[in-house]
Formats: sequence, structure tokens, C-alpha cells
Amino acid sequence: MTAVTVGLWLVLAVVVFACWSRINTQRSWRHAALGLALLLSLFHQLLYPAVTGDAYVTLRYSRNLLEGYGPVYNPGEYVEGYVNFFWLVLVTLPGMVFGDPDVAVATAVVLGVGCVLGCVLLAYRLTNRIVRSARPEGADIPGLGVVAATLTAGVSSLAAYGASGAETPLFVLLVLTACLAFTSGRAVVAGVAVALAIMTRPEGVVLASAGLVWFVTGAVRGRNTVSAAGAYLVGAGVLLVPWTVWRLTVYEHLLPNALVSRLSGPWSARFADGWDYVAEFALAYQAFVVLAVVAVALLATRRGVSERVARARSVVWLLFGLAVSHVVGVVAMGGGWLPAWRLLAPVPVLLAVAGTAAYGLFAVTSPPKDPPESLGVARREPLVRRRAVPVVALALCGLSLVVTLGHPRALTAMQQLRESADQLTEIGYWLDESLPAGTVVSTHNTGALAYAAGPSIVVVDVFGRTDGHIAREGEPFRVGEAGVRVTRDFDYVVNERSPVVAVDESGYTTGQRCGVDPVYADLYEAASFRRAGTPYWVSVYVRRVFATHLVEQLDAHPDYSYVECE
Repeated sequence: MTAVTVGLWLVLAVVVFACWSRINTQRSWRHAALGLALLLSLFHQLLYPAVTGDAYVTLRYSRNLLEGYGPVYNPGEYVEGYVNFFWLVLVTLPGMVFGDPDVAVATAVVLGVGCVLGCVLLAYRLTNRIVRSARPEGADIPGLGVVAATLTAGVSSLAAYGASGAETPLFVLLVLTACLAFTSGRAVVAGVAVALAIMTRPEGVVLASAGLVWFVTGAVRGRNTVSAAGAYLVGAGVLLVPWTVWRLTVYEHLLPNALVSRLSGPWSARFADGWDYVAEFALAYQAFVVLAVVAVALLATRRGVSERVARARSVVWLLFGLAVSHVVGVVAMGGGWLPAWRLLAPVPVLLAVAGTAAYGLFAVTSPPKDPPESLGVARREPLVRRRAVPVVALALCGLSLVVTLGHPRALTAMQQLRESADQLTEIGYWLDESLPAGTVVSTHNTGALAYAAGPSIVVVDVFGRTDGHIAREGEPFRVGEAGVRVTRDFDYVVNERSPVVAVDESGYTTGQRCGVDPVYADLYEAASFRRAGTPYWVSVYVRRVFATHLVEQLDAHPDYSYVECE
């Protein structure tokens, strides 16, 4: 797969470089180049493994909904442990049609891949729309859309989550859709798009706020009417108001658990963690940062332009503003723990479109240069025809592929995450097949294990994502090297939720482990099992008063053999 992806990048590079003039003048060549960019995006996504653990939290909600328990993580517990309502709806609908809850997993993968391809197409469309709106009667530079599409196809943070089952690609697609609506002046459509973005990720609030400021500023400067801002709010409110009322009715809280848990602890500590997260991202994507700086410089060189150009420039500034605002929001949240900088996935895409469009506006508003008189001709070559543009774009795309293949936080980390999810899935099936219905299990790995365990096993998330008390009443806690802050309350978990089995590992281990975490030591003991046919072990904590019976139940499974600790 790696060879195919790199090969596609090379073919795309040759085609775009050699046929740059034809791409700008002939639709067939342009579509061929765009098709290659889509193929590159597809195989770039396929480099990364399929469904990762975090996506299974939403998929468990989907499964319980399809099996008649409602939008819950555990039957009877109405806790909003997801932040992606719109994604939950989309992955659940096919299961309703086919009557099979497991269809949601395949739906999440296919839909995610499709959304990334949609982002490539929208980057193409949005860039060309911005440039064309500046001078509809003048120079048309559709090849720049191919440049933006190529850059988007190479963004590792987007490709990494195409087949992951997560909502990230849909969110980026909705951000681009809203920006296209802003460019076209369709206020109601923009409002609906930002509402769906908020219903997909909390960061959509940043997009909604920036859009409102853009419409209000446009009204003040005479680019649009005050009614456009009103129409924008109406478009957003049509979806957000009933959704909010439903959430308050069902879950009784305005903010979901996952967000409340993440916002725990002192602001200064979160800012420090968030800054480290963004700094690591900027170092990996420094070429895109340079692109943004150059694009801003190009925008700043054009003043006193026509009203059309001013409006087009305002859209580009909006894209830059969205990217910066999104980064600030992620810093305020304290960053994230998932690989490939998932929370910042929209940023390089926005920079790719904004940077390419900024160059396009610079090109179409630049006066043509006459050749030296010694040539004896009056030929004028538009600035955009020069091949420096595709060379830079393809180099940036290639650097993005290098990030995928070489950065430890990209492909390698995603593969490790997938391996952990596979192992936790097997452990979840083991618990489901070995323990009676209603058994309470605690874990800090709430995704794949809980989905595989099914609704018959009550799963308690010790970090509070799916437990209302822990998220809102627990103490702040810093998890792992990523520095993500969550909440915890082990006294509540052990004494009130009283799990009979606790899973403290992120998968299998290569040796027997008999130690017990101090928070469980008083009431639990370790039980180690060898995974049949493998060199792996899995250790769990079992409630001491039920230990003998629990070990017998777990040992009865043919794939796991109990080995007493010495």
C-alpha cells in the first residue's frame, strides 16, 4: 500500500507539472488531475488501519439504540458520553434499515472515507469559487483548485481518520461546506452547515462564531445586508434549538460528559498541555505554516481593490481566522491524546485552501508584465501559468506523506492504537461470553472492549466519559504523556459502582502480571490468564469475595487459561 501511495504521488506530480497549462485550459485534463488527487487520497487513507478504539464509544451508543435500549452507553443510564450526535445518527440509520447493529461499523468506515474524498472535492470547488468571484470576467485559474485538492489529499491528520470510524472527516467536510456557503452568500445554508458541524464536534462553535462575525462585519461594510446575518442565525437555530431541547430532556445537562471531563482542572495547566500539543503539530506541519505566512503576505500587498476582490479577500481572511481560532480552541481544551493530531485536522485543510486562494487572488489582480523590448513581441504570460505553483504544492503534499510514514505520532501510533483495539475487542467478547448478564466491569478503555462486551455487560469508565458522577464530581487527573486531563473518583467506582471485574490494561501483555493497583488492592486480587495459541497474557482484577467463582467462569472459556500467581 505504501508503494502504491508513493507511486500515485509521483504520477500526479508528473501529470500536474508537465500539463499545468492544459490543466488550466482544458476541463478533461483538469478532471484527470483531480481524479488522481482523489486516488491519492483514497490510498493515503488505506495506509492507516481501520476502526480505532475511540470510535467504538459512539458505536456502542448506536448498538444500544438499535437494540431498543435508547441512546445510552449502559441500559438505563442516560449519560451523554459522546460529542458527535450527527455522526451517531448517520452511522445508525443503515442499521435501522438492515436490522443489524453491526452494520454501523462498516457504515462508519465507508462514510469516513467518503467524507475525506468529499473534502478533496470541496477544496477544489471552494478554491476556484473564491478566485473566480474576484474577477468573473477576467482570468480563470481552475488549476489552482487541483493544487488545493492535492494538498488536501496529502494531509495526514485527515487521512489518518478516514477509515477510523471517527467523526473527524465529517466535521472537516461540514467546515468546508459552510465556507463554500459563505463564499456563495447563502446565509441559510451556511447556518445549517455550522449547526451540523456543532452537532458533530464541539469545536463547531468556533466555526459558528466566526461565521456570525463575518456576516455582521459584511453588513457593516455594505457587502451584505443585516438580514443575511438573521438568515444565518435562523438556519442554525432550526437544528440547534430542537436538538438542545432534546438533549436537556434526555440527559438533563447542556454539556456532554466527555467535554465536562476534558475541561476539568486549572486553566493554566490545560493551556500548557494544549500549547505542547499545538507546537508538536506545527513542527510536523511547518511547511503549511510557511505557506500560510506567505499567503498572508500576498494578501497584504493588494490594497484599494474592487468590491468583488475585497469580498473574495474577506473569505480568505475568514479561512485563516477559522484556522487560528480552531488552534486557540484546541489549546484551551488542553490538546488531545489520539495520534496524528486529530483535533487539528481542519487546520491544514483550511490553510491549503486559503493559501492557494490567496495566491490566486494575487495572480488575477497582478498587472501583466510585458517582455523585454528586445524580444520584439507583446506577449503577456499570466503569473499563474508558471510551474512554481504546482511544484510547491506537490512538494508540500510529498512532505505530508513523509509525516505519515515517518512521524511516530502518525502511522506508527495509529497502528499501535488499532492493535490495542483488536486486543480489547477480544477481551470484550471473552467477558461477554463468560460472565452473566448484568455483570459490572470497570475499565479506562471505554471503546472496543465495551462495544464487544455488548449491552449485557455494564461498563464503568473510570475516567468519567460515560459516567455522570465521575465527569462532574470527580477530581482532575492528568493521563499519560499526552497530558490529557480527565476526571476520576476511584472511591465511587470501587464502593458505589462495585465492579466485580476491573480491566486496567490497554490490551494483552507479554508476561504474567500479578500486581494490583493500590486503588483496587483492598477489595480485589489479580487473576492472570494466558491467551491460547499466543505468547500473550491478560490480567484482570476480580472482586475478592467472588474471586473463586469469577475465575472459574473466566477460565471456562476455551481461549483463555487461568494461571495462578506465585
